[in-house]
Amino acid sequence: QVQLVESGGGLVQPGGSLRLSCAASGFTFKWYAMSWYRQAPGKERELVANVSAAGVATNYAESVKGRFTISRDNAKNSVYLQMNSLKAEDTAVYYCFVYNWGKAYWGQGTQVTVSS
Repeated sequence: QVQLVESGGGLVQPGGSLRLSCAASGFTFKWYAMSWYRQAPGKERELVANVSAAGVATNYAESVKGRFTISRDNAKNSVYLQMNSLKAEDTAVYYCFVYNWGKAYWGQGTQVTVSS
């Protein structure tokens, strides 16, 4: 079955960096676009970034453009989110997502807290 396992979250000071990873299994990873979403307390889940199956095309939320970079390694069945210049408003649970055969799959999420 499809599994998405995120890692790399934690506590970081404003202006700092984190790199999130998502290890995927149970499907042919290289065929599917992948996405990162986040959900802050009391807010709806929102799209942060996505990357095409081949890794050529990317798309970002306006709030993270120029600070975050999504990438993937199809040989390792993994997708990454490099987050730089982090702000307090980036605090959220970050989720890996794939839409596979008409069904949405989410990872368990990883907490990112930006605070001094």
